[in-house]
Amino acid sequence: MGTTVTCRASDPQVLATMFRSLARRRLVVLGPGGSGKTTFSLLLLLALLHTRAAGDPVPVLFSLSSFDPARECARSWLRRRLAADYPAIADAQAYGASAIEDLLTEHRLIPVLDGLDELPEHCRAAALASLNDTLPSHIPLVLTCRTADYVRAVKESGVLTGAAVLEPTPVRTSDALALLKLATPPEAHRQHGWDILAKHLEHQPQTPAAQALASPLMVALARSVYADNAGDPVELTDVQRFSTPADIERHLLDALVPTLYRRARRQHPARSWEPQQAQRYLSHLAAGMHDQRTYDLAWWQLYRWAPALARPWRRSWTWALTTCAALLLTTSFLIHVLDVPSRHEGLRWFPLSALEALINVPVLALSGMITTRNRSLTRVSALAAVIALSGCLAAPPAAVYYYHGFPGTVLVAAIGFHGFSLWLVLLGAGLPSPPRMPNRSRPVRRGQRGQLIRALALATGIAAICQALYESYRIAGYKAVLPPGNLPWGLVIGTVVGTSLAAVNWARDQSTAEDVTTAVSSVQADRLISLISAAACAVIFVIPDGVMRAVPWVPSDPLRTTVFAADMGLFHGSVLGAAIALAAHSWPHYTIARLLLAARGKLPWRLQTFLADAHRLGILRQVGPVYQFRHAHLQHRLASRPRLHSPRTE
Repeated sequence: MGTTVTCRASDPQVLATMFRSLARRRLVVLGPGGSGKTTFSLLLLLALLHTRAAGDPVPVLFSLSSFDPARECARSWLRRRLAADYPAIADAQAYGASAIEDLLTEHRLIPVLDGLDELPEHCRAAALASLNDTLPSHIPLVLTCRTADYVRAVKESGVLTGAAVLEPTPVRTSDALALLKLATPPEAHRQHGWDILAKHLEHQPQTPAAQALASPLMVALARSVYADNAGDPVELTDVQRFSTPADIERHLLDALVPTLYRRARRQHPARSWEPQQAQRYLSHLAAGMHDQRTYDLAWWQLYRWAPALARPWRRSWTWALTTCAALLLTTSFLIHVLDVPSRHEGLRWFPLSALEALINVPVLALSGMITTRNRSLTRVSALAAVIALSGCLAAPPAAVYYYHGFPGTVLVAAIGFHGFSLWLVLLGAGLPSPPRMPNRSRPVRRGQRGQLIRALALATGIAAICQALYESYRIAGYKAVLPPGNLPWGLVIGTVVGTSLAAVNWARDQSTAEDVTTAVSSVQADRLISLISAAACAVIFVIPDGVMRAVPWVPSDPLRTTVFAADMGLFHGSVLGAAIALAAHSWPHYTIARLLLAARGKLPWRLQTFLADAHRLGILRQVGPVYQFRHAHLQHRLASRPRLHSPRTE
């Protein structure tokens, strides 16, 4: 910039004045690792907010680590991140369907883009070119990057158009020591260590310790390790042990986690974790994030770390085996509790239960392989998955009916009922594959009139379809075990199913800003939606399917057979419906992955409690529902410890 800008963290208003004085209000903040670029960008953002006048653009922080210029342009990425990180503005009822696009088109935002160097090396030049192509030079923005990485990217794609460049000056040794002494308790033996280090640096100003303390990050780490605890900073004068600044950096990073947890354990013995245990868990978290090539710890992506859930085929087998176990347990319960008709031995239901679960493996895998690269592909694939899964679910009971000599019309009705039940479940829950983003809402009272109209229309359609399916039994000469008059019962079933679907959609579609303030609230919101969806889909699957099974199998003894068939349909249908619904949400996959990794000793059983504790200690920071290591250097150092070998995902 050709000038010097100085400010204090307690009064960063000068940064806002400096930024607004720029000709195009575009700024690139450079510097080596740990020089305080992210801190500077946060101070600038806060200063711009505090001094913002009505009508001025709003600064918004974005982490560039999630930007892939090979898949989307910078504008599309900004649009996607705004929708994901601030879902309240995507509320079409409150702000209109084009609110996010309007914010970008009318230049109502100042993107503060942190960490160009956090992208893979081959992506940085393309990312810089995308910023120039899609964000014209009159649009204000702030970009941070390491100096060397920015220089290499500029050689390939050119500079950020119209941007001034700002580089921080190194921290003076005297300032660093003054801060560290001020942060240390006044006891003589605690202050004496800093005095010895100061004399050492005064006589040898080019030692590794002096070079390391020129970095704001190293000063902050030294404060945590020595000033806030009983460590002895004199050890930093040992040039045999610390021959380079990198040696001191590794030492401080290695000591940070145990030091913070030892202090926390002294303050709250019953509430804190063992330092060695916490270090191991954090190392596995850092390694998992490294394997996934991300700086964001998103709980809804944890399933990618578990081998049983990482790939679609493995995930489908996991869900199929889980469903099979649940079906076998319910079948065993019914066989022993109910009086099974003698002609239809209970043991015949075990292979049927296993078949109903295992036959869905390829279709569940197909659902997991569906991509979201374009909407047309998703719709075609979804339709194919629904048809295939409907046929798979209808095959086992149809085979049983055929074995017992039922006419073809009943077989057609069986396939129709099962396919219809499944279609209703998928309509309410979606395809049984983990979504890219979790549900971030909770039920609120809003838009009730439109939802009521949709629910009534849905109930009417379902009633008509149920009536048509029941007619197949009448044509075949069978009589359902229901009071006379199929049409009223079709209306009842349509009303119940339509109301259940409306409840699922009502809970999912609502969104409030406070739902996404923390990772815990995001988990709780998605858990609520998952359970509501599972309960509703269990009812949705049971009603048509259970009534279909409640047709007398043995005309000579219809009551006993009907009771057993109806109960079997109730339990089997509820298990299948709930399992398919749960497989379509984030929280069940997160829970299974968390339990599997905790059983292997890789992560704590109370993961969210552990993450919240690490955030309180300053090891992690929180960006909405996502956790990040406060220092990228710390993540890299922890990731080099014993690794959690995460499988490749698709």
